[in-house]
Parts: sequence; C-alpha cells; structure tokens
Amino acid sequence: MSHTLHRRGTLESLKNDYVLFAMSAKGINEVDSSAKLQRFLQIVNRFEPVNLGDMRTGNRYITPSGEIIEKTRDTSIVHGVFDNRESLIKALKALKDEDLGISVIVSGLLGDVRECCQEAGVKRHTCETSLGIWGKTERLPEEEILRFTTMCGHGQVPFNLIKKMITDVKERKLTVREAAEEMAKPCQCGVFNPKRAEAMLEEVLCLWGIRVA
Repeated sequence: MSHTLHRRGTLESLKNDYVLFAMSAKGINEVDSSAKLQRFLQIVNRFEPVNLGDMRTGNRYITPSGEIIEKTRDTSIVHGVFDNRESLIKALKALKDEDLGISVIVSGLLGDVRECCQEAGVKRHTCETSLGIWGKTERLPEEEILRFTTMCGHGQVPFNLIKKMITDVKERKLTVREAAEEMAKPCQCGVFNPKRAEAMLEEVLCLWGIRVA
C-alpha cells in the first residue's frame, strides 16, 4: 500500500501530479541497494522534478538535493515528483534503460500513468487504488484543505499550517510560491507537490473571495 495513493482533488488538478519512487525489498534485495537508490535519484534529478526526497534525510526544501542523494542508504525510500507527463516519461525511459533491479512505483491518475508507461516502453506490473477516508469524516476540515494535506501520505502537513499559509498570502506576508514551499517542508519523504499547491492556493483564494493582486 503506497502512502502516495490518497491525494484528493479534481481530475484537472491531479493531471499534473506524478510521484515516482523506488525502494528495495527487505530480506530480498535490500543489502547493498544504496548505490542503486542513489542512481535512481541521480536519474530522476536530471529531469527537473518539483520535489525530491528520501524518507531518512528529508526533501529538497529542507535538505540540498546533493546531500539527499549522498546520504541514501539500503533502507531508504526515495522519491521524485513531477508536474508534467513529459518529464515523467523521460525519467521512466532513462530508468528502464538503466535497469537498476529495484521496485519503481508511479502514482497518479490511472489512465495517465498507464499511457505514460506505454510511451516509456514500461510494462505495468501491479495497480493499486485508495479506498478513501473512513471513520468520523465529519471531523475533517474542508475539502479544499484536504487537497493540500493528502499530498503528504504520512499526514505530516497539518491542517492549521495550510490555513495559516492561506492567511499569510491573504495578508501579503508570503507569495503564493513561498507559501507552497513552506507547506512542502514538513513532508519528510518529499512527495508533496509544491507546484500543484501553488495552483490550488490560487483556486482557494479565488473561491474564498480573497484577492492577492
């Protein structure tokens, strides 16, 4: 079960949100896999991801990309996030050519991911979907807030942080980009998409009748 499956939003906003990540399997190919995971990050970083990270070290908004790559270990789970399918396809093609021998996962809309894999010459092995949120859903915040927080699969981006960033943009303390990057920082793995967050911030501010220009 991937922690990147729970992203919420409209089909339009999810079209430009792809998470590509890799990991070794404990007890199978974990030993001495750090070099392969490092190579994965090096390849992904060539195609201008909007975020990059390792759950052990952090994401590019709190740790330099070079340090993230350098500190990769056998137990790392490494990630790259793309905001366009062209970059994702190029990264998939490069990873296919490299044939690292580790599991590579792509998260996104099923139809889009299937097409991207086909264009990259990659045969999809397994497909997983999210069953959504169960339980006392009435205790959750507005849907607009959930669209931000669910971009961190471990729930490390707090509801109140999102609300504060909206307020700070409204009060002109931060730009939309600065606010989106602040949101990305708590997501240790680096699967938060700040570019999508920028677009959603603009939408929320418009819906809530807040002018920032």
